[in-house]
Amino acid sequence: MIKASYKPYILNFKSPSGTSRGILKTKETWFITLKQDNKKGVGECGLFRGLSVDDTENYKQKLKWVCDNISLGLDKLLPELSEFPSIQFGLETVFKSLKSTTPFELFPSKFTQGEDTIPINGLIWMGSETFMKKQIKEKIEEGFTCIKMKIGAIDFQTEINLLKSIRKEFSSKDIELRVDANGAFSTNEALEKLKSLSELDLHSIEQPIKQGQIQEMALLCEKTPLPIALDEELIGIFSVTKKQELLQIIKPQYIILKPSLVGGFNGCDEWIQVAKEKNIGWWITSALESNIGLNAIAQYTYTKNNKLPQGLGTGSLFTNNFESSLLVKNGTLQYNNLKPFKFSL
Repeated sequence: MIKASYKPYILNFKSPSGTSRGILKTKETWFITLKQDNKKGVGECGLFRGLSVDDTENYKQKLKWVCDNISLGLDKLLPELSEFPSIQFGLETVFKSLKSTTPFELFPSKFTQGEDTIPINGLIWMGSETFMKKQIKEKIEEGFTCIKMKIGAIDFQTEINLLKSIRKEFSSKDIELRVDANGAFSTNEALEKLKSLSELDLHSIEQPIKQGQIQEMALLCEKTPLPIALDEELIGIFSVTKKQELLQIIKPQYIILKPSLVGGFNGCDEWIQVAKEKNIGWWITSALESNIGLNAIAQYTYTKNNKLPQGLGTGSLFTNNFESSLLVKNGTLQYNNLKPFKFSL
């Protein structure tokens, strides 16, 4: 007999982290634990307040319902949770954890054996020009060859100057630059801003305008001089048919997949399949989960054999994260089996 329980956990940022949606100081998350015989599994439901489609008043009640009905099994529970993608992700993870030889090796591979690594981008948070320059310098010194900069909250020209300062020292062959606007640009200014950004030989821009403006985003993707990656635009799109329709209309150059926001591994698999059919590129990023969720996402990501830098470098953001086998080194995410996970609530 399987016993299930759930519990909340508040992650505290080491320093306030800025996006165009505001300053983040804490991050709420939830854990599901399964016990069967002498085995235990753990999964993280990475709720993202203000962004997740499942940021609802009845989130806790839904978790309770899941734990009360855990005997139904994964195949029956997942379809009942289509509007709760973070719980789908937590459930997929916790069942894998329970069935695994160890609770934290969910997708055995060369990555989990420490024989291979995952290229990742270095993330630059918004803040003062001095603060952002400091972060950029640190990421380059740490060996990152792909840097992602959050933009849209401070003066645009200041952001352009920061990017120019990188390009003066490093060409696109040396450092790949990505920017993430989190929907900060208005529709009437977006194209001009993309033209300015494109002069800096950037890889791509994430979500230049707010989600839900389908026709405007389609027009932008058609005219853009800079590849556009959809991020928030994918949230709340549940059926395969709707996913196909969205990508057929907008025709983005890339999509970005966050398992906690798009329905776990199964949701990502569907998006990847649709993207491949339409010749659209993709990569996977975390959504500020703890090291428990990040570990699951990283191991899944490795199995997809995507050579682009992934967005999986968020483990060091929190003061009270759980010790894990994950290690960021030379711009890659690595797995150190000599440093075991330590998880307790």
